[in-house]
Amino acid sequence: MKNLRNIMTVFMSLLLWACSSTTDVDAVPLKYNEPRFQTRAPIELNVEKVEISSEFVPSFTRPNVEHLFPVSIEKTAKIWAEDRLKADGFGTNRVAEYIIKDASVTEEIEKSEDFMQKDRLKYRATLSVILKITDKANLSAAETTIDAWRELRMPADTNIADKEKYWNEMVKKLFDEYNAKIEQNINEYLNMYVKNNYSIKEYNN
Repeated sequence: MKNLRNIMTVFMSLLLWACSSTTDVDAVPLKYNEPRFQTRAPIELNVEKVEISSEFVPSFTRPNVEHLFPVSIEKTAKIWAEDRLKADGFGTNRVAEYIIKDASVTEEIEKSEDFMQKDRLKYRATLSVILKITDKANLSAAETTIDAWRELRMPADTNIADKEKYWNEMVKKLFDEYNAKIEQNINEYLNMYVKNNYSIKEYNN
């Protein structure tokens, strides 16, 4: 009888552990990966190489919260350059520098003036990149700055799983905007360095 009680105790402990484990798994926030851009046509630059760097230094203190995001804006910006910018001008002595200046996210609490309404959290994501092409032979250079931003609001009591889902969607939309802007800027300001681009940009005096 004593052995039976021991067996039942072990069985119940295993059952409780299994239930607890299932609950813990369900409670773990979803994990997200940085998006890739390989399905889009590469931008072939008439340069010898593309150098990717970042001058952005996260503070890890509020109101900055970019370090809390499951998808890094800074890392995604680097991936964008790796996937989209291709050097196709070997022997030209030209270098393309892709420099991330800002990849921050700030958080702000918006207090509700109506006691029936919840306070809200406002997030602003900012991405700023400089793309510079230097011709060492002719000692000439051209550059363009690409700025993109998105804002997001949610109730202040939003749980972490939902926050990560909304943050992930925010980053996706940020890079939709960024992708359109950088393509436009390259075609407008750096078109002479785009491979097989024979259009001539006319500038007004």
